[in-house]
Parts: sequence; C-alpha cells; structure tokens
Amino acid sequence: MRAELSRTGEREQARSLELKKLDGRVAVCRLDPASGVPGWATGSGLFSVTRTPDELSVVCPEENVPAGVKHEGGWRVLRLEGPFPFSAVGVLASVAAPLAEAGVSIFALSTYDTDYVLVREEVLDHAASVLRERGHEVL
Repeated sequence: MRAELSRTGEREQARSLELKKLDGRVAVCRLDPASGVPGWATGSGLFSVTRTPDELSVVCPEENVPAGVKHEGGWRVLRLEGPFPFSAVGVLASVAAPLAEAGVSIFALSTYDTDYVLVREEVLDHAASVLRERGHEVL
C-alpha cells in the first residue's frame, strides 16, 4: 500500500497519498432509471455504472457519449494509489477536504481497492497543486 497510515486508537487515518492523473477526459451521464446499461458506456477505458431508483448514472470516456445523452463532460481523473483496507478512515476525505477548501468541485467514485476523484480539466493543475501543498504526491 502506498498510503502512509497512522493509527489513532482502533482507526487508521490517511496522511499522505499518491495520486495518479489518468489520461483522457471522462463524462458523467444521467439516464432514465429503467434504461439498460448502454454498450457505449462499457466500451473501453475507465467506466462506472450506478443504478438507483431515480437514475442510471454512467461515467465513461467522453468520446463514447452519443449525441443527445444528458451529460457533463470535461472531467479528468485522479486515481488514489491503493489498495486501501476497508478499515482505513479518511482516505477520500484527505483529498476531498483540501479541494473543497480551495473551491474545487469533485465527483468521487470508489471501488473495492481504491477511490477516484474527478475534477474539471480546467482546474486539474490547481487541484494537483493544492494536494501537493497538503503533502500528497500527484504524478
């Protein structure tokens, strides 16, 4: 594991993380909750599909999104280099909090092993700078 973790009682807390900028832009899409998972969403690269009673949300490479699909494009991805144990506390917060304080909006995704933080492409360099100031390594 690349994160440095410190123990506080029975909890582990993240102090310094390694994040990697992934290539390419992604889009966050909203589809009708009754929609099937579209093939264009799962074609290549990073993708995530989440269904709730209210929506089907898709994150995928921006170039995969067909015209007419409701989406927000222009996101870049920062991958937190894990894996992180489920007992680790504050991993995502150690990235989200400084970005929020700097006025940087995020969209977060989590997987079994790690977290992904999406930031708008136009603030990617600023976000990386903010995270470095907090002791994180951004590659």
